[in-house]
Amino acid sequence: MLEIFVVGYCLYFLFTTYTSFMQIGFVKNAKNLQAIILDTDKYHEAANYSIEKEKIAIVSSFYSFIIFVFWIAFGLSSLDSLVTIESSWQKAIVYVDLFIIINWILELPFELYSTFKLDKKYGFSNMTPTLYIKDTVKSGFLFLVFGSIVIGAISWIISSFDTWWIWGFVFIFAVIILINMLYPVIRDKMFDKFESLKDKELETKIENLLDQVGFKSSGVFSVDASKRDNRLNAYFGGLGSTKRVVLFDTLVEKLSHNELLAVLGHELGHFKNGDILKNIGIMGVVMFVFFAIFGNLNDEIFLGLSLNNEPYAIITLFMIFSPILSFFLMPFISLISRHNEYAADEFGSNMQSKEDLVSALLKLANENKSFPLSHPIYIFFYYSHPPLVERFKELGYDVHADSEEALKDSVFSNAN
Repeated sequence: MLEIFVVGYCLYFLFTTYTSFMQIGFVKNAKNLQAIILDTDKYHEAANYSIEKEKIAIVSSFYSFIIFVFWIAFGLSSLDSLVTIESSWQKAIVYVDLFIIINWILELPFELYSTFKLDKKYGFSNMTPTLYIKDTVKSGFLFLVFGSIVIGAISWIISSFDTWWIWGFVFIFAVIILINMLYPVIRDKMFDKFESLKDKELETKIENLLDQVGFKSSGVFSVDASKRDNRLNAYFGGLGSTKRVVLFDTLVEKLSHNELLAVLGHELGHFKNGDILKNIGIMGVVMFVFFAIFGNLNDEIFLGLSLNNEPYAIITLFMIFSPILSFFLMPFISLISRHNEYAADEFGSNMQSKEDLVSALLKLANENKSFPLSHPIYIFFYYSHPPLVERFKELGYDVHADSEEALKDSVFSNAN
């Protein structure tokens, strides 16, 4: 069975590298065409950014493949020899923590390059070394404390039940739901500064919008995202009583009231259409399949790696190989997601107007330097949202308008 997993990783490596090469070639050709959706300068800048990201992705894929070979060939067995703890759950915590820390150190150069070189070059990152260190220390603390608790708990479940993968799935699924509930609170207390909107007129408009669709939240907040990044974004965070509307300060600064309401209307479309529950259900099914696979591994795979069939080894193999399974499942999940995005666009445009939603998407695309065109294979594997071109077509706008202003003033092809 080890051979099957190794072959799967090799296919994963080849597919990711191939799609990156295809995307680079496609964007290079599209870059020479007439600019669409974005201003001409932003169009070329977005193309260059997309190309550079994929070049880094290719190098990163080769590097990750080398790390994979290292772990499979002798890394895992060497770490096993180093961690000589008799207690099963204690060994799992130390072994898995060390595995994660070593991987983080090995992959750190790419993270630093992307944050302090590439993103700064294109005007995204405002991250300072001091802030980066603070974020890293806080994240590391959360991982070592709460991550270790989860690792210890799942290792106890593995040791205690023959059908541990069923109970392990229930436990991890519950942990993920809990994390989603606590995420905005953790961000507020440890990383970001959440504030009530200073623009009370906007706050009232948003609250009225939420009331229209029956979305109950604990408040509408602005977050100081610009201290790290200049991209525009917003999200509905939390579950149950912790639900809140979070607007990046960059978004509040760049978008008009009507544009903001259209963006939030899109997100409320996901709520009204039940997409959040659907996504949780899909995630649950995928996780259950993963646990069923890794809960029924035979001893051969562990013998091939010179490991014991114990919690530390099972958890580590899960971490190494589950991204491969996710990669080949994601196209089908993303297909559903893209369908849901069209429906959310329609809902958002009906809540506000198609003009406002298109205007907002234009600003988001220009500010975030989102290149509007991609290779079909790349879209199939990576796009959870439809390409911008397709979204504008569905909204009835001419994506080949000569300029942003012309696009804004263009006539609906399906006007009612």
